[in-house]
Amino acid sequence: VLNLQGPRYVSPVPSGGFVVSEECGDVKVFMSSCKLLCSLSSKYGHQFGNPAGVCVDTDGSILVADEQRRTVHLFPEHGAPICLVSTGLRRPAGMACSSSGHLLVADTEENCVKVFK
Repeated sequence: VLNLQGPRYVSPVPSGGFVVSEECGDVKVFMSSCKLLCSLSSKYGHQFGNPAGVCVDTDGSILVADEQRRTVHLFPEHGAPICLVSTGLRRPAGMACSSSGHLLVADTEENCVKVFK
C-alpha cells in the first residue's frame, strides 16, 4: 500500500481488509484488495489530534486511540463516533480488543497496559 502519510499502527478487519493510522491525523480503511475503502475523518467528519493504536471489535467497529487528545473513540459502521475512554489515559498507543469484550490500551507515559470493560 503506497501513498500513506506516516503510517503508524495497523489492524486487520474481520472482512479481510485492514485499518491504518497515519501521523498526518487520519485513519484509513482498506479492502482486502488493498484498495482504499474510506478515510475515517472524511466519513465521520471527525478530527483526530494524533491517531495512534487501532483495533477492530467483533462487530467490525473500528477503535482509535488519540495520543494527543488522550481518548479512545469507537467508529461503528453506521452512526456517529462514540467516545469510549475520555479519562485515565496519559499517552495511549497500541490497542487490542479481547474476545471477552475488554479493551487493552498501552499507555506509554505510565509504562503500563490499561484494561477497560
